[in-house]
Amino acid sequence: MSVLKRKRNISKMEFYHNAIKLRLMMTEFLLRDFGIKSRRRNLDFAKDVYDMEDEDISQIEEILSAYDIKNSFIDNFPNWLIDKERDYFMDLLRDMMKNICSANTIHITNKEEYYMRRNYQTQAICNCENLLQEMQYIIYVCHPNVEKYMKYVDMIEKEIVLLKGWRKSDNKIFKELNNKENQW
Repeated sequence: MSVLKRKRNISKMEFYHNAIKLRLMMTEFLLRDFGIKSRRRNLDFAKDVYDMEDEDISQIEEILSAYDIKNSFIDNFPNWLIDKERDYFMDLLRDMMKNICSANTIHITNKEEYYMRRNYQTQAICNCENLLQEMQYIIYVCHPNVEKYMKYVDMIEKEIVLLKGWRKSDNKIFKELNNKENQW
């Protein structure tokens, strides 16, 4: 017999599962150039377009405007901006997962390990906060539809709450270590 979903407790590893889901969702989001494009980026085609000369791009723009065709494959934003921001987001997501995995591998047996684990947890929270700040920057610069960003913001905020809860649960272990020290 199973327990109803609404009556289940949060998994002890929910912070990890949410982080993986967040990373996958953000990767898909980055493939659509931060939601600016409605379809996923075709990496082979993008590579060819980015290597075009300015003269060629202007000729294509002239042809498209002459036939009143909407310019859907030449970006409204400089390629370098989108590329740099995408790389930074990927670095933050990778660092977040690295810090979560590093913290999770430490089994606390002394104060030094407690502080080491807590530091990794704090770094993962910082990565999430930096993701939020970069999303605000992209919204400010690119003026996309903000509603597209809300589900990602909610996921990041949920991850922060889960990580803080995980970090707080380690305080019980720290108190036990202090009690053992005082007994000696």
